[in-house]
Amino acid sequence: MDVEANIKKYSEKIAGLKAEISKVIVGQENVIGRVLLAMLCNGHVLLEGVPGLGKTLLVRTLAQCLALEFSRIQFTPDLMPADIVGTNIIAESGHGAREFRFQPGPIFGNVILADEINRATPKTQSALLEAMQERHVTVADTTHQLDAPFLVLATQNPIEMEGTYPLPEAQLDRFFFKVLVFPSTRGELVTLLKRTTGGEDYEPRKMMTGAEVVEMQDFVRRIPIGEHVSDYAARIVLGTNPESEEACDIAKKYLRYGSSPRGAQALALAAKAYALINGRVQVGISDVKAAVMPALRHRLILNFEGEAEGVSPDRIIKCVVDEIPERPPEVAKFAEKS
Repeated sequence: MDVEANIKKYSEKIAGLKAEISKVIVGQENVIGRVLLAMLCNGHVLLEGVPGLGKTLLVRTLAQCLALEFSRIQFTPDLMPADIVGTNIIAESGHGAREFRFQPGPIFGNVILADEINRATPKTQSALLEAMQERHVTVADTTHQLDAPFLVLATQNPIEMEGTYPLPEAQLDRFFFKVLVFPSTRGELVTLLKRTTGGEDYEPRKMMTGAEVVEMQDFVRRIPIGEHVSDYAARIVLGTNPESEEACDIAKKYLRYGSSPRGAQALALAAKAYALINGRVQVGISDVKAAVMPALRHRLILNFEGEAEGVSPDRIIKCVVDEIPERPPEVAKFAEKS
């Protein structure tokens, strides 16, 4: 099967999956779309919003539509790392002898909901780092592999709320996307009431298998991306780094640190996924622009002036995108001369 046929097949599958999820989740089309994009890129998602917006229901519905093992971890201040990854317990063998046996924790699933992740202490939050990055966990010098596909979807309350801890920068960087979840509109609320206060609950159908998800993840990485598009993504990332020669003025003024190289990787890979779901065989500048907010907003660290003035990372990213030309300056000058 050629590339165009594969892109058509996979884009139709993703459209069908999104439509099925939308039968349960009212509104939030932008959130659903970005979660599916991250899934295609084998990346994890941080969902931020106040309680009651359907974040948990979205993750559960996704697992049902993929017929994957769903695991929920409720983060609380007294949660310990062993409660997440598992621990060795003393068990009795068939011959009556006692031995240490590994008891897997809830991290051993396919779709992991880390609910209210910023209510746990940084020590417990860091227990997810190895699993998210390496797709395995180590307990007592023994490494245990996690099954593919493996997707962590963490929900986070706004940090201004009581009882929350800011996530460590190293952990934030492990999330492929940070997606903001906003309250429903009036029309969406009316639809929500009709669906949820009646006598019937809709049971989402299975739309694809875990093997198909892994197949699509492999295919996304093989979608070609032009050098000029990669260069544009790199210039966007450098534009957020205040120490870079190519930094934008707003980054120099309000940022302590800009995006890491992992942000550039996420930007390029997400652009490939955007091209796929839109049925295109070639990645364009517009795909990079579509991915820039969720891919970079959690990777920018404000300085004192930025925090004091209440500048949002989204505002900085928008200014950077507006300032960075789609073509490098040297190419633009050459085009003008010719």
